[in-house]
This record gives sequence, C-alpha cells and structure tokens, in this order.
Amino acid sequence: MKMKKNVVLLAAALILASCTATQTTPETPVKPVPKRPSLDRAADSVAISGFNGNADVQRFIAHEVASGKFTESELQSFFDGVIYRGNIINIMNRPGTSRPWYEFRTGNSGEAKINNGKRFYQQHKTTIDAVARSYGVPAELIVAIIGIETNYGNNMGSFRLADSLSTLAFDYPRRAEFFRQELNEFLLMAKEEKRDVFSFKGSYAGAMGMPQFIPSSFRKYAVDYDGDGLRDIWNNVGDVAASVANYMKAHGWQTNGKMVVPVTLTITQELQNIIDEKTALTRTVGELKRLGVMPQEVVDDNEKAVLYRLETAPGVYEYYIGLNNFYAVWQYNHSRMYVTAVRDIANGVGGNYRL
Repeated sequence: MKMKKNVVLLAAALILASCTATQTTPETPVKPVPKRPSLDRAADSVAISGFNGNADVQRFIAHEVASGKFTESELQSFFDGVIYRGNIINIMNRPGTSRPWYEFRTGNSGEAKINNGKRFYQQHKTTIDAVARSYGVPAELIVAIIGIETNYGNNMGSFRLADSLSTLAFDYPRRAEFFRQELNEFLLMAKEEKRDVFSFKGSYAGAMGMPQFIPSSFRKYAVDYDGDGLRDIWNNVGDVAASVANYMKAHGWQTNGKMVVPVTLTITQELQNIIDEKTALTRTVGELKRLGVMPQEVVDDNEKAVLYRLETAPGVYEYYIGLNNFYAVWQYNHSRMYVTAVRDIANGVGGNYRL
C-alpha cells in the first residue's frame, strides 16, 4: 500500500514539474517586420543625385539589408548599374483618356486580333490544350489574354526592368510605395531565377513576358511547365500558358462557368447607381432580376453578378451582367472593357465556344 502511495506521489510530482516547466519557458518573440520607409518628398530626385547618392535609395538599401535577404554591397552594386529613365515618368504622367467601348474594341478585340489568335492557337494547340485540361481553364481564354496583353508575344516591351522599376520606385511619388514593393519582388525574383538582374526586359511599368506579369505576380503564379528549371514567360509557350491558367485558377476561375450574359432593362436611377458601383460581386442575379434586369441566357438566381454597360455607338448602350469568371479575369486588369474584350477574343478563337 505504501509503495502504491509513493508511486502516486511521484507521478503527481512529475506532472507538476512538467506543467511548471511549460509555464516558465519563455516564448520566442516574433520579430516585427519594419515598414519600408516612405519617400522624403523634400529629397533631391534621383535624376539629380543618381541612385546611390540618393537618401531615399540608401534608406531602401538599409531596410532590405535588415531583412536579411540582401547584402549592402550587392544592392549598392545593383544601383550603380541602374540607369535613370525620365521618359518613363513622362509616360506615366500623361493624362488618362477613357475611350468608349466602340473605339476600345477595334484595337483590342477586333478581327485582326482574333485572326492572329487563331493562328497562334493552331501553332501551339497541343501544348495549350494540355495546359487547359490540366488547369480547367479554357484554351481560348489563355490565348485571348496572351493576345490582348502582348499581341501573342510581339509587344513584350524593351525596357530593362532594373531601370524602369527603380525610376518609378524613387521618382514617381504617387505610386512610389507600390513600385518599391515591386522592386523588392524583382530583386528577389532575379535571385530565385538565378539570372542576371539586368537581363530582364518588359514594359515601362515593369510588366514582363507574354502575359505581362509584374514581379510579384511572377513569383506567385509563374509556372515551370516543362520542368526545365526555368519559368520562362518570354519564350516558352508551355510556361506562358500554364502561368496564365494558374493565375486564373488562383483568382477563382470556375471550370465551365460563364463570364458575361447580355441583359435587357429599362434604366432607372437605382440601376444606374448600381452600374456606377465599384466592380465587385456583391449582388445576386435574383436581386438584379427583382429590379427589372432580365438575363438573355439561363443563369441561376443565386449566382453573384456585377451589372455594367458598354457604349456600342455614341450615346447607345448595351447592358450585361458579369459573373464569377468575369470577376476572375477582372483581377488581371481592372477594366470592364478589358474583360469583355478578352471574352470576345476567346469566343472568336473558339468558334462555337461561348464564355
């Protein structure tokens, strides 16, 4: 009996010791990531100071070195090789013009774009079809995005990304925070891809390859489809197609789902207010139908939709609802006309296929 009592006491002591040890072991503190420093608006422009002579650039370098992902010497060497491109600032500062749909579609989804898309698709059909089956994203949609972005790889941009992103990161205050983040992503991307940081070329705003991925999108969504160790979105159609499809799936593309359905309605102030809302899937088809919006194809009342219009001739409008897959493509480019143009190219390339 005494032995049994001692065993019980020993077990209790061990449990108590275990609890005490757990309570007194300090947790490893999570070190907060410091925020990237803001631009000093009073500082000289990099156009005057040069990059390594600029206080904002030196603060950026210090921040990135503190992250442990870069050394000071490699960043100083990078900025020594960067060339300031003032013409990019001029392009970014040009006033934006909002063209009506009847003008936009001519250059973006007209007959020439569709015919070129058919040729591109036939040339790479085996590869693109295999990607489409693998990801559940239509081949025609993949082709359409490559077409509208770079005319099937013919207009990928000739700016060195090191120059364009650095110029915008430090001499374009309106979006400097965004471009400094993309510059960071670009430097990490070059390390990951084991490529010369000055070998990457793209658009004046830092977009790359046939699908025009910005560096953060490249790191998240670019795919090495053929397993050769490279994510080549400039030359390898398999990598390009898989990267586009991967982006679409990551942003909610639903296999076999529709993008756009035409509707009829009598415009009211309430409906116009809905059209003017930010693009988001906040309403259902059923809710819109109760307000007088009549889809011209069968759509489930529970589907989420955005109501929008396009000016098909001066002062003449047609109305549509964009569904889940419309919104997935909208994530690629925040323009309702862009999404509709992608849909039109895809339908033209696919013949009887309808998105």
